[in-house]
Amino acid sequence: MSNESHSMSKKDDYTPKEIDVSKIDLDILKKKTADLPGLIEYAHSLGGFSVVPTEQGVIKGQAMKAMSEQTQMQLDMILEQMRLLAQQAKRLKDRVNVSTDIYKAKIPFKPIIGTHYFLYKVSEEDLVLSLIGNEEWGSRDPIGEFVAEVRLLADHTWEVIKQADS
Repeated sequence: MSNESHSMSKKDDYTPKEIDVSKIDLDILKKKTADLPGLIEYAHSLGGFSVVPTEQGVIKGQAMKAMSEQTQMQLDMILEQMRLLAQQAKRLKDRVNVSTDIYKAKIPFKPIIGTHYFLYKVSEEDLVLSLIGNEEWGSRDPIGEFVAEVRLLADHTWEVIKQADS
């Protein structure tokens, strides 16, 4: 038998056969197919190839977790900085309020830089700056309601050492 006749007989074996549609069981066929064949990890057809998961998904998952943790750490740091800034803003506001009260108050002496003084509210409108601290009055009543202990700074602003409400 020649090569030509041998190849001809093989060709005849591969001729398409007619399909009898009435013999196809759709329920069985449905169980053997996938809705999204591109997402299954094994070959879904005779000529298909197996999709083997790689480490890429694991690497991406770890990277996402690390990114999330790092971002949360940075957000926490920013939140802490915001708290610190809010505290500084409150102290500055308190300092401005007390400084304003001091410059409205009666000051019967020339304040010296670096010295501690005491601000008292004598009446609803009157304030006085004193050299005598709230605890130093002894048996006598203070001249008014204690407002704050302050210290005069070199730039003639006032540092609040202690306030009545704190």
